[in-house]
Amino acid sequence: MGWVTGGSQSGLNDMLCQQCKKQTATVHLTDLVKDEKRERHLCEECAAREGIAVKQHVSINDVLNSFLMSQSSVQELAKLKCPQCGMSFVEFRSQGLLGCPHDYDVFGRALANVIERAQDGQTRHTGKSPGQVVQVDPAQQERLKLQRELRDAVDKEDYERAAQLRDRLEELQSQ
Repeated sequence: MGWVTGGSQSGLNDMLCQQCKKQTATVHLTDLVKDEKRERHLCEECAAREGIAVKQHVSINDVLNSFLMSQSSVQELAKLKCPQCGMSFVEFRSQGLLGCPHDYDVFGRALANVIERAQDGQTRHTGKSPGQVVQVDPAQQERLKLQRELRDAVDKEDYERAAQLRDRLEELQSQ
């Protein structure tokens, strides 16, 4: 008799797969054999090769974004993309973060409702005092750009490019 648990348990998050020793173990099995408990920790690929079905988790954000994208006005917004950082409105909705200060102008109409909710009914920022120079972190902008390019490469099944982008992201994160 075996038990399968997800990978979000404390202490199990960073464990490598015991079979391939390459990927993070996200499938954790506990087998009882003759009253002896045996634990195995596998990545999803190795678990699938062993015939263990792993239930995929669906993010509530993905469900909501799918619903919103079905609305015609949102489909128009989905076409918007910042010429400076490349951030699309769909990416903003899924991440909750803008890519650069120019996004406020590009997505201005669509951001009005978001800003109003965040600012207790105000349509202009009511937090820090104006006049302060906002420094955009170039490393953060580069990471966001690389993450977008990585998603695009995977979507296009350009795995060689995706591997290069992944490696570049890892370099940036280790700095």
